[in-house]
Amino acid sequence: MGFREVGLSETEYKRIIELLGREPNDLELELIGVMWSEHCSYKSTRPLLRTYPSKGKYVLQGQGENAGVVDMGEGWGFAFKVESHNHPSAVAPFQGAATGVGGIIRDIIAMGARPSVSMDGLFFGSAELRKTQNLAKGIVEGIGAYGNAVGVPIVGGKTFYSACYNDNPLVNAFSAGFVRLDKMASSQTAKKGDFAVLLGSKTGRDGIAGASFASRELDEDSRASKPQIQIGDPFEEKLLIECCLDLLDKGMIASMQDMGAAGILSSSSEIAHKSGCGIDIFVEKIPLREADMLSWEIFLSESQERMLLIVEKEKLDAVFAMADHYGLDCAVVGEMTDSGRYRVYKNGTLEADLPTSILGSAPEVFWPSEVPADLNARQTLDLSTLKSDDPKKDLLEMLSCPNGHKKDTIWEQYDSMVQLHTIAGPGEPAAVVEVPDTHRACVLTMEAEPYKCWTDPYTGAAETMALSLRGLWLTGADTLGMTNCLNFASPEQPDKFYELKECIHGLADVCRALDCPVVSGNVSLYNETANDRIYPTPLVVTAGLLTDRDLVIRAGMTKEGDYIYIVGKTEGSLSASRYQSAKNGKPLGKTVEPDPEAEKAFRERAIKTAREQAAVSGRVAAGGGLATALANEAIASGTGMEITLEPEASVESLLFSEGGARAIYSVTPEKAAEFEKIWSGFPAVRAGKAGGKNFVWKNILSLTLDELTEAFSGENR
Repeated sequence: MGFREVGLSETEYKRIIELLGREPNDLELELIGVMWSEHCSYKSTRPLLRTYPSKGKYVLQGQGENAGVVDMGEGWGFAFKVESHNHPSAVAPFQGAATGVGGIIRDIIAMGARPSVSMDGLFFGSAELRKTQNLAKGIVEGIGAYGNAVGVPIVGGKTFYSACYNDNPLVNAFSAGFVRLDKMASSQTAKKGDFAVLLGSKTGRDGIAGASFASRELDEDSRASKPQIQIGDPFEEKLLIECCLDLLDKGMIASMQDMGAAGILSSSSEIAHKSGCGIDIFVEKIPLREADMLSWEIFLSESQERMLLIVEKEKLDAVFAMADHYGLDCAVVGEMTDSGRYRVYKNGTLEADLPTSILGSAPEVFWPSEVPADLNARQTLDLSTLKSDDPKKDLLEMLSCPNGHKKDTIWEQYDSMVQLHTIAGPGEPAAVVEVPDTHRACVLTMEAEPYKCWTDPYTGAAETMALSLRGLWLTGADTLGMTNCLNFASPEQPDKFYELKECIHGLADVCRALDCPVVSGNVSLYNETANDRIYPTPLVVTAGLLTDRDLVIRAGMTKEGDYIYIVGKTEGSLSASRYQSAKNGKPLGKTVEPDPEAEKAFRERAIKTAREQAAVSGRVAAGGGLATALANEAIASGTGMEITLEPEASVESLLFSEGGARAIYSVTPEKAAEFEKIWSGFPAVRAGKAGGKNFVWKNILSLTLDELTEAFSGENR
């Protein structure tokens, strides 16, 4: 077998020989090849990811574990992470998406947490294409089938349509769970003499080399890749969840690792490497679904619903009894050593003998970076092309277009209330869930801005991050931390690596300036085909803490007679906005520059507004601008509005511009003076009043509430 067949470069192969002092055998080459793949090693992004701020007052466990964990108070931790399942979902939509949900749930179990929350970031091609409709149908059904069956509520997400995803849809699965701080698990606490125990499904050929599959472009004929797609069983996963949590509760597990990408190989080598141990694996002891599997197939299989447990010798019998109680397969497949070696034995014969360090630390790759030749063209925008001849028609278009309309046809397939702790779920700008046995709540926002990241990666990513934080602050929550999924094309092309580098730079700068640690995440590269590539798509999920969930400010609560306030600048930027992209047929222009001082001023006042209950409803201005935010609020609240705000630059800018620390609030007349006092020193204007059944913007447009609702939730999808 040649090194290129396992995805290694000549330079990497020479480095392996240098580290081993010999040539690797075929099995060793397979093992190193998959662990040095982009998907497993992050070799192209590790230097960039180190620029993220990772420390914070709430951070208990940061990057390097199965998931990040933050302190919710009263003895509770919150474990959360987002991961991609892009390539599998492009090839086998239902199973690809379903196993993405299953995999991220197991990352949460591996921290000792009960999976309690799911969200999904979905990026589809042009909505009118039959191909997009079929892919979307399979993906959404896969997410719902797995999440609903396993009993984890799907409380929110993001769905975005663009032609750049026609051949390469993105499925970013987020999961989170609550854990008692004295029950947290780790993948770094194994020691010599402990046993490696495989719990859950038998190992088959499904998913073999899935990590390598995710580390290259999709084949032109993607049907050839179908054997690499895993098959999920949510009912087996439910048993696995309960068994693992029961074992943890009774103190029977020394360490634990999910079997995700690269299966047994990655889970066992990562535990050994992180714990400073060696490990001996005995191939013949691994329960198989197919008797004729070769060693490399067994190690690289990504069969689902499996966990690797590290168990002390005296607790083995109790672990096996527990597994039997839940009807799960359980087998001792290895033993921890102090050798620092990863050794594979089959019927007494040594088949592979590698330093654990060689599997756990692939050499970093430093790709050249070059400003895209067409970046200036992407940023050139003729504002005269954006003139609105009919603001009423344009607002209805913002509400009815694929990226603006109601996504109930998606979220109604999901169970958002199972476990009975969802306060605010799908359809609201921020998800809110109860912290068990407390009066606290966790707030989650998910954001992505592909248009803005395409035209300027740095400012686009910065605005993505700031937008996610604004949504938290508006509810009244303190920032706990962020997880992110970085979806990009090939890093091997200098212009595409520039986009990746600058997006990470933008995220890192905003997180650092606004005190938001990055606690976990995922990188998905090579999202392109022979025909096209995706826009740079960093997706972020930010978590926040409400110490008193009764003080949360939610959207859609506006009542007749409330005053409508706009806080922040009344006009942002039309560049790379939903309105601009619709008018020009593609995103153009550069969005607003980051302004940390304005964001901090917004944060302070937004949190105070919530805690003093100075407003009854609120939402951040995002896609579609102020007009869309106000219209969405009117629709959700079932009450009309009369807005009197006049344009500064242009009608289009007032109605549809995006970016910057801006929000709308509904305030009772009795609270108006208090609200204005809180926002003193920051741009804030009373823009109108709620009431009636019409949505009127003085001298600009007039619509009925029914017309807005029909555009937002009608059949024009």
